[in-house]
Amino acid sequence: MSLAKNVEFLRQFPKLSGFNGLGIYGRSALPGASSPLVEITGFGTNPGALKMFAYVPDALPRASALVVVLHGCGQTASGYDFGTGWSTLAKRYGFALVMAEQQASNNANTCFNWFNPGDIARGRGEAASVRQMVARMVADHAIDSRRIFITGLSAGGAMTSVMLATYPEVFAGGAVIAGLPYGIASNVREALGGMMQSTSRPAGKLGDFVRKASKHRGPWPKVSVWHGSADRTVNPANADEIVKQWLDVHGLPAAPMSSGEVDGHPRDVWWNADGETIVESYTITDMAHGTPLGLAGNDEPYGAEGAFLIEAGISSSYHIANFFGLTERVSQPNEAAAPDIAKRAQVVRSAATESLQSSDLAATLWSRSHKPVSQPTPAPRAPKRRRIDVSAVITRALTAAGLMK
Repeated sequence: MSLAKNVEFLRQFPKLSGFNGLGIYGRSALPGASSPLVEITGFGTNPGALKMFAYVPDALPRASALVVVLHGCGQTASGYDFGTGWSTLAKRYGFALVMAEQQASNNANTCFNWFNPGDIARGRGEAASVRQMVARMVADHAIDSRRIFITGLSAGGAMTSVMLATYPEVFAGGAVIAGLPYGIASNVREALGGMMQSTSRPAGKLGDFVRKASKHRGPWPKVSVWHGSADRTVNPANADEIVKQWLDVHGLPAAPMSSGEVDGHPRDVWWNADGETIVESYTITDMAHGTPLGLAGNDEPYGAEGAFLIEAGISSSYHIANFFGLTERVSQPNEAAAPDIAKRAQVVRSAATESLQSSDLAATLWSRSHKPVSQPTPAPRAPKRRRIDVSAVITRALTAAGLMK
């Protein structure tokens, strides 16, 4: 980098409000926001000096899933939970939730240090702290070790990339929202460059960043990528780089195997030989930097608008939970209801199988399989036309029929 460019780079620091990792943020904690998160202490050596917050719904099912959620810069765990609705989803669908929170003593903007070598290596710093939080939850609540997932926004999204790369054996899947690929930055200058320009790298090089982060050799986590097309904080091209990175790790082709729209936004999909979706990418049309909010598939809202929490007509939290396989059944208040749930689930599978032979596949699927099994059919609503993603409809039918994972 030339002297002139270095001078210009340093000149930007007063404008970055103590930039230490990602974005030009104001404090985005929602005033009056309520969240059921409870702080947990004593979860290990905590080398990254992070805070741990958790939510465990009453009557948590045996061998339940766990979702790790990482907030963006200037946010708090409870504020991000309130805005995205993750604890509401955890209560409704019966899984545990843990949220790491950055401290200003680590980063002036409370950004996770996704670019700092001491925080993004296996067994070190913030990455190790998040891993210790997972271990504490597994020990305390008998979590199914095969159903641990992670997601995050912005710096939290970039840190999600870190966790998937450094602890791939821990996570079955992850979702990166407005984040960056793993391994592209090891200092502030490189972090800024990645955010603003998103240099295109060969797929093999991006994949090597992940493969060299641990001794793991598979199976690898599945990944969902979300990014607003009008993001001016983190260049949307980073989404393509994340997808490219994980396609290379999974040995999948560059061209999408399926493309369509979900709630009016483009979605590309790649699946494995067993028909399981392994990589997916959502482009949220005309959305700026933030987490997209909207009605879920059951016409229920999750979360609330705020700084970097943007109404976009699509609930990323719900769709990510669905990608993780967490929305298959609604949580019941006691175990006595379990046989009834299983019976209803069988009815849904049978209906979906029949629908494969129906001439009106979409209508049958949406009426029988799209809603959680314990939900009654909603009252008629005012007509609202939107395009049907035929590929997604067929995929859901095959999944419900047990023909695709």
